[in-house]
Amino acid sequence: MDFSGKKGVYTGMTKNVIVSIQGLQFDAAQNDEELDKIETIYPGEYYFRNQAHYVLYEECLEGQDEPVKNMIKIRPQELVLTKKGPVNVQMVFDEGKKTMTSYATPFGNMLIAMDTTKVDVDENGDNVNVHIEYALEANYQYVADCSINVEIKSNGE
Repeated sequence: MDFSGKKGVYTGMTKNVIVSIQGLQFDAAQNDEELDKIETIYPGEYYFRNQAHYVLYEECLEGQDEPVKNMIKIRPQELVLTKKGPVNVQMVFDEGKKTMTSYATPFGNMLIAMDTTKVDVDENGDNVNVHIEYALEANYQYVADCSINVEIKSNGE
């Protein structure tokens, strides 16, 4: 891995990237039966600063006029997702730790916790891939075991 890019860009990565996020929930009571799967793809901007990968992108939520501005920060064994706009939250996935945060939505606030068991970061040329496994809680109640795959790749420009 060569992190010597002069303009704060990981040398294998372009500034303009495609961000693909796949999320999956499992029901532990039903022998890990798959409950819900989502995949979203967004154009974004990539930076590498202070030994961390940063990606900025916007998403539009159904029924909302204003987009949600997202920032992902990736370091070894940690991913931080910050959302600002109609939804406000900072979710920290830190391997081996349980983190709690307030999730502010247009429908009200909710206290959520992520008990993160795995954060694998794979930096490979013009791709950065992150795999996260965690247990999700809402208002102190277990919701589901979840996994997220984040793929950041140069968009070929």
